[in-house]
Amino acid sequence: MNVLWVLVNIAVLLAIIFGLYTMQRKHVSFSKRVFTALGLGIVFGLVLQWIYGQESETLKTSIDWFNIVGDGYVTFLQMIVMPLVFISILSAFTKVQLTNNIGKISTLIIAILVGTTAVAASIGIASALGFKLEAVQIHQGDAEMKRAAALEEKLGKVEDMTLPEKIVELLPANPFLDLTGDRPTSTIAVVIFSAFLGFAYLGVKQKQPEQAEFFVKIVEAVYAVIMRVVTLILRLTPYGILAMMTKVTATSDYDAIWKLGKFVMASYAALIVMFIIHLLLLTFAGLNPVTYVKKVIPVLTFAFTSRTSAGTLPLNVKTQTKELGVPEGIANFAGSFGLSIGQNGCAGIYPAMLAIMIAPTVGVNPLSPSFIFTLIAVVAISSFGVAGVGGGATFAALLVLSAMNLPVGLAGLLISVEPLIDMGRTALNVSGSMTAGVLTSKLTKELNTDLYAAPKQGQLEV
Repeated sequence: MNVLWVLVNIAVLLAIIFGLYTMQRKHVSFSKRVFTALGLGIVFGLVLQWIYGQESETLKTSIDWFNIVGDGYVTFLQMIVMPLVFISILSAFTKVQLTNNIGKISTLIIAILVGTTAVAASIGIASALGFKLEAVQIHQGDAEMKRAAALEEKLGKVEDMTLPEKIVELLPANPFLDLTGDRPTSTIAVVIFSAFLGFAYLGVKQKQPEQAEFFVKIVEAVYAVIMRVVTLILRLTPYGILAMMTKVTATSDYDAIWKLGKFVMASYAALIVMFIIHLLLLTFAGLNPVTYVKKVIPVLTFAFTSRTSAGTLPLNVKTQTKELGVPEGIANFAGSFGLSIGQNGCAGIYPAMLAIMIAPTVGVNPLSPSFIFTLIAVVAISSFGVAGVGGGATFAALLVLSAMNLPVGLAGLLISVEPLIDMGRTALNVSGSMTAGVLTSKLTKELNTDLYAAPKQGQLEV
């Protein structure tokens, strides 16, 4: 390892970061800064691999230092996820217009999220079959074998649980522990705990209005502070994306990616088709899908580059309320529920495709109608409790594959292309939650159609 070249690499990264900071000082839009960071990260990473080689110690040491920026950014996002979900759900209950409609709104949002996930599973199955994907076609290297062993170990924690036990596992036995994100199902547990507090607030509002009013002020104050913390973290996005994309492109095995190119194509074909279905649902509801696309592109861009549905939550809610005409309470419900229920990309398409690929390795016919219908049902049920930051797709795949009695270790074969596919999955997850918010508002006749149809208000700013 050459220490001098490591220092040079770090200096180049810092220079690029300074350039991005200068763009921020000059009030260049957030979307442009994110795309610039994405492009520079890709180029910088490719150059580093070309100069040093993928296995170079100099490169590995440089990436370790880059991870302070990239992994640090992800850690900050993880830090704020649980407080953000908690206060968003609680805030939704304090909105006056939801008081008499909460049960209907919650049911509609969950039904749309789970229903679209079942549709996404069907599309994933069709894509895997159409592209003739099979796990036996994929080479198992050292990284894939390590990944497989890790998945097998992770499965051991949930494999021996019955379905009723898995359902009980979703409940918040210790909400303070779940607020730390200690369990894979912590996100939905926090949602449930927040909902209990919300219903308790509605009861207090009827019997003790003064205390309820005081509680609302506390919630609004905490919400304002949490959203300010989120804004501070989101301002780090260009720098985090720069470091993460540099790492991905500098350390990726491009031979493996090339060999897995068919899986990448099949995945994005399914993701695009499902996004089109979101637009068709809006069209059937009497809304202009082109208007939707124009207004949500900045949010989906952020989700695509950051690879976190949870980190996108504040932008998700803001766009629903300020651009799409969704009431704030419904937007908070849809955005928060979408972090742990019915993620179309991570919990729908991905595990369904894996199951179809892996089934032939154990003598199961993936074309069997009984297998396909069972798989769709299992995917829909398993979509509850999928985490919104990192590992959500893996957890969903573990649940689905174990429920279908398929070997989970083979899911590790896709580790080389995981980051590339996860970008598209995350964007689709966010689109699914926003679509649920808009459709629910339309069905309950609370959507501000004039605001929805109005021209885009402006650039996404953070």
